[in-house]
Amino acid sequence: MAFTIINPLDIFAQTGRMWNHFNDCKSIPHFNVQVVTATGEPLKCLSGVRIMADGSIDDVKQTDLIVISSVADINRTMSNPDEVKVIDWLRERYQQGTHIATICSGAFVLAETGLLDRKSATTHWGFAEQFRKRYPQIKLKIERIITDEGDLFCSGGGNAATDLSLYLVEKYCGREVALQTSKAMVTDIGRNSQTPYSVFQSRKDHSDERILAIQGWIEDNFNKDLSYNELAMENGMSRRTLERRFKAATGETPLTYQKAIRIEAAKRYLENGLHSFDEITNKVGYKDSSTFRKIFREHTGLVPTEYRKRFRLPHCNYSA
Repeated sequence: MAFTIINPLDIFAQTGRMWNHFNDCKSIPHFNVQVVTATGEPLKCLSGVRIMADGSIDDVKQTDLIVISSVADINRTMSNPDEVKVIDWLRERYQQGTHIATICSGAFVLAETGLLDRKSATTHWGFAEQFRKRYPQIKLKIERIITDEGDLFCSGGGNAATDLSLYLVEKYCGREVALQTSKAMVTDIGRNSQTPYSVFQSRKDHSDERILAIQGWIEDNFNKDLSYNELAMENGMSRRTLERRFKAATGETPLTYQKAIRIEAAKRYLENGLHSFDEITNKVGYKDSSTFRKIFREHTGLVPTEYRKRFRLPHCNYSA
């Protein structure tokens, strides 16, 4: 995505310049920024935008920071010999003291180097399951917008390019310069969670047909009380076997799976704006709205009124 290249480029390039210009102060650039590709050739982004490169990775003999943009497909990227050499280049630069940061799915590229093994990382919530399967040795913190391992940084989706860039400006230049840059660029600073934006993605790529059927039943009847014993009996297994097989197949217990489905349903009701939160609580199967309000906040990072205000569909006008 062009945004994951252009946005950091602009923020770093304007740090110490735009704010100073607006305040009639001498320009004090803090960063010297270049765009490089594996071969030095221009690149074409998903939107069709073409970006010229200042050179190739071979031209970079020393740098303090490398920011890796998003990648469309890690399998396709790693099948390209020109791109594969980027992995060794990143390892070499890191060994020489360079810090490395990633935006969105760029975390996959850094993960391929092995530098993130046994460390924390994040990426776009939509890639969470793919990332976990491909790199089980990495501690994925998908709820975070930014992870900081001191010299390795990862960030969430495309817009997290802004969050990461300002975070790094603060790390290298101090809080005051970061605040000045955020004000000059008219953008927020300090976001730390992507949970309000994420959507529960149920795992159905397993081969346990009985568990797939149980998943379907829970999704169709999420507002009903869940009886482990009855569910197990109806599917010809003990409660302990049900819990073990369900957890092995989906990564969740039946109860946490149902809770996630209920929260997603509540989100849709809040976005549509047609019901009060008390009504929504009842519709998704809870009896006490105060209890569900706490559960909703724990999982989304927002209280229902905040969620409705942020994500309400254009035609809606209702208070929770």
